[in-house]
Amino acid sequence: MIDAAAGLTDEEVAQRVAAGHTNDVPTRAARSVSEIIRGNVLTRINAILGVLFLIVLATGSLINGLFGLLIVANSGIGIIQELRAKKTLDALAIVGQAKPTVRRRSGTAALAPNQVVLDDIIELGPGDQIVVDGQVVEESNLEVDESLLTGEADPIAKDTGDAVMSGSFVVAGSGAYRATKVGREAYAAKLAEEASKFTLVKSELRSGINTILRFITYLLWPAGALIIYTQLFTTDAGWRESVLRMVGALVPMVPEGLVLMTSIAFAVGVVRLGRRQCLVNELPAIEGLARVDVVCADKTGTLTENGMRLAEVKPLDGQDVSAALGCLAHHDARPNASMLAIAEAYPQPAGWTATASAPFKSATKWSGTSFDGHGNWVIGAPDVLLDPSSPEAADAERIGSRGLRVLLLGTCEQRVDAADAPGQVTPAALVVLEQKVRPDARETLEYFAEQKVSVKVISGDNAVSVGAVAGSLGLQGQTMDARRLPAETGQLAEALEEYTTFGRVRPDQKRSMVHALQSRGHNVAMTGDGVNDVLALKDADIGVAMGSGSPASRAVAQIVLLDNKFATLPYVVAEGRRVIGNIERVSNLFLTKTVYSVLLALLVGIAGLGSKLFGSDPLLFPFQPIHVTIAAWFTIGIPAFVLSLAPNTERAHTGFVRRVMVAALPTGLVVGIATFVSYLLAYEGQDAPVQVQTQASTAALITLLVSAVWVLACVARPYEWWRVALVAASGLAYVVIFAIPLAREKFMLDPSNPEVTSTALVIGAIAALAIEMLWWLQGRILGEKRHFWRVG
Repeated sequence: MIDAAAGLTDEEVAQRVAAGHTNDVPTRAARSVSEIIRGNVLTRINAILGVLFLIVLATGSLINGLFGLLIVANSGIGIIQELRAKKTLDALAIVGQAKPTVRRRSGTAALAPNQVVLDDIIELGPGDQIVVDGQVVEESNLEVDESLLTGEADPIAKDTGDAVMSGSFVVAGSGAYRATKVGREAYAAKLAEEASKFTLVKSELRSGINTILRFITYLLWPAGALIIYTQLFTTDAGWRESVLRMVGALVPMVPEGLVLMTSIAFAVGVVRLGRRQCLVNELPAIEGLARVDVVCADKTGTLTENGMRLAEVKPLDGQDVSAALGCLAHHDARPNASMLAIAEAYPQPAGWTATASAPFKSATKWSGTSFDGHGNWVIGAPDVLLDPSSPEAADAERIGSRGLRVLLLGTCEQRVDAADAPGQVTPAALVVLEQKVRPDARETLEYFAEQKVSVKVISGDNAVSVGAVAGSLGLQGQTMDARRLPAETGQLAEALEEYTTFGRVRPDQKRSMVHALQSRGHNVAMTGDGVNDVLALKDADIGVAMGSGSPASRAVAQIVLLDNKFATLPYVVAEGRRVIGNIERVSNLFLTKTVYSVLLALLVGIAGLGSKLFGSDPLLFPFQPIHVTIAAWFTIGIPAFVLSLAPNTERAHTGFVRRVMVAALPTGLVVGIATFVSYLLAYEGQDAPVQVQTQASTAALITLLVSAVWVLACVARPYEWWRVALVAASGLAYVVIFAIPLAREKFMLDPSNPEVTSTALVIGAIAALAIEMLWWLQGRILGEKRHFWRVG
């Protein structure tokens, strides 16, 4: 009988693939190409514009249907950008995904999760994520953390025959399990899909835009109903003219590009970060890291490189410990960086037979092996295994103060797998290891200091050693041993405010420290690479994992630095600030347009009701669809696209909705009132000649364009040369349109009456002056210092 633990044969694998017993859960729950196309075409805004476009076509006025091109533009740009982001993310996800070690008769290899089939034997070690449900077939001190699934904080020991669930991860020991449920049958398959979705959920920016859209919806219904009624039933202009004026009022009310520009800004951010080997698992991570004010950084793998080198071994009792060190390192089934360095320095001697072993755990800080005839050996943290007042502990502390990692090698009386092991430890040697500080760590810490972002170094290493490394990188602040930290959240938060560097931190303490900082209103980012960082990474506002870290840490993090460069974080922060700052500018433009469009519709509608009640001359809406279309081209459409993708290093501010409302509502009211006044002064009734009516509409458009361009001029500040060029080009574009006879004819413009045109220009200039004064006043209300030109 063949041992099932040896794995499947190639024929058995082929049979299961043919039967569909594969782990067919996608590595990412990203939208398919068809879903992307459908999601960008079948939108509410496209539906509204599509209906209005068909209504205009029914009148036979094709030129007034130009706004229909917005449907094509919105859909096309959105599809292209999302496909680019999908391509980038899918490529990065393949690089960054956890690859389980699968044992088969043909050999053992790391395979992609979707290559696992039913009954495969999958090997496990510390930090490995369990990718499918299964049953343990062999184990050596195997402990699994299922807190991400069950909420149970303590690791669970697993014996042969026990079940393991996908989504959990190994914290200690090693073993193997047989896959019993694969694909969408696995316990955590749906959870994993939801967790990895490329989504805008829980984004302050997205929530703010949704709030703004709800506000706009409340305005649209009454204003739209009023203008439809008055244009169709109070005027005698004929159904074609009335319908065109009605559509001209409704089209600009729709913020057709606001959601599109937001999605584009995020998607472009994902692509830019992807070029730096930064995998963004959730879109809000770009925005969230820009709002972070505390970064909790693990030392090993973040500030220092993962690899270690054995620097020195200091025997404490004169005996040769090279054989013991070689055996400990080579008997470790899943050695960490320290044991790999020892194994590299010492070969495995013959004649040492292991009878028991205890894996390294972050909670205990030691590991060990019992050997037949050679005693029980342990290696771990000196300040954990020794009396702190002993001379050996003092010597280890002194060495650690130079930023070196120090381990104690010792013997104990009882087997290392005993319940109360190791008991009394007899010191044999101090093992000194060197870690190389990342060359980009200092620069990154200095960047965060300049940006007023606090950095807390949290490590499981000796506090003195951690403090020395942090000090060598220029990080200011006191160091504390986490074993002296209070458990109560309020007191813990106070300690975190006072101290900068923490050593001997347990995994549960890392999580508690994140919670304590959040209780004080901080936005916390946690960086890490080990299995001991998983719980803190999950609970932090933003979790950042290193690409070379454990599969479990990469699985729960929102951002994965695939090139393991801590220095990539400032670029993520900068990208987040670009997105937040630019979307705020773009939102100001779109909301201002909606406000003045709704106000103009209300004013014209109220005037129309007044004419119905009092028998006065009814008031036509000033614009046809072509007028509002060309007004949007250069005051909003093209400038908004440029501004949404432009560089922006301004700090992210909270209160997105309040800030946009404070900026857009007053300016929208000014533009709407000015346009209405200009139209009233030029309007001579619906019985006036067509040329006079066209001149009145042109006057209103001129006032609208002058004031709207000035809104753009304010939104584009603080100025740089290209921002000045953008505003100037927008204004010049309208001068060109009015200067070309063919354009005037096609767009139904007539500025030939000097009195009407000059009056419109004066009113537009007065509105622009009011908008300028409001811009400075808004800065005072929001508590911001306004800058006309960019400084620094």
